[in-house]
Amino acid sequence: MADQGGARCHDATAGWTALVLAGQRPGLDPVAAHFGMRTKSLVPVSGEPMLLRVLRTMLHTPCIARVLVLAQDIDEQMADPALLTLRSDPRVVACRSGSTISGSVLDAIGRGDVRWPVLVTTADNVMLTPGSACEFMRGLAGQDVGIGLVERSRLEAMCGQSKRTWLRFSDGEFTGANLFALGSPRVASLLRFWETAERDRKSMLKLAARFGPVLLIKILLRRLSLQSALAAAGERLGLDVRPVLLTDGRMGVDVDKPEDHALVERLLAEQMAHGASDQPGRTVRPSGVPA
Repeated sequence: MADQGGARCHDATAGWTALVLAGQRPGLDPVAAHFGMRTKSLVPVSGEPMLLRVLRTMLHTPCIARVLVLAQDIDEQMADPALLTLRSDPRVVACRSGSTISGSVLDAIGRGDVRWPVLVTTADNVMLTPGSACEFMRGLAGQDVGIGLVERSRLEAMCGQSKRTWLRFSDGEFTGANLFALGSPRVASLLRFWETAERDRKSMLKLAARFGPVLLIKILLRRLSLQSALAAAGERLGLDVRPVLLTDGRMGVDVDKPEDHALVERLLAEQMAHGASDQPGRTVRPSGVPA
């Protein structure tokens, strides 16, 4: 697929590998079930499969050199007619994933052809744009791990009230943007830890408890800022972990529930009505990263 534009990134951020997680957790996915489909990533949003939107965003982000798509039923997903043009793109590599997210990412980064650093996102991250992807990558400076987040007031200013998982710290409330940066093979220790803690992913307190009572108490009392908490957790794993706050509040919205699907349909319709420019194939001027 020819590059038709997109967000321009500084040379220092060029050449990333992107991992797009398109698999499903055990059990019936509520979004897929709502639309009578087997695979959530192929549920249409604004008239096209979610996976197609995310892959196209990755391919139109000049910082990204290669995209690996991970799913248990990867052959079935990539056989979807809507993905026909992507199957012949040499930058897209389809990989069969395992039963857990962390284990699948570990396997993927163990491939000899993966170039560091690595950006990890999900097939339901349909609001992601090339500009925000580059904003995230430019917010890092050689850390082992970067985590994209959105502050609550930014999300609600653009999306209205939205039921999300809010992480509460002394400097505010934040939600994840389904964007993670992995800087080097050193992150294997974090992925192995996450494999054991994955069931607690929606509870900040349960996750914090895994790092010991002192960190848990400080978070409960809101004694720590977001950055301090992540730095402390990273130190326990011997890693430098940094949050990156994104300026576009819509980046905190993914499609976990049918209500989320209705929300992103509304947001995308509004975006089209206002002629928003941060879309694949259009010129983008990404904003700077907040301090």
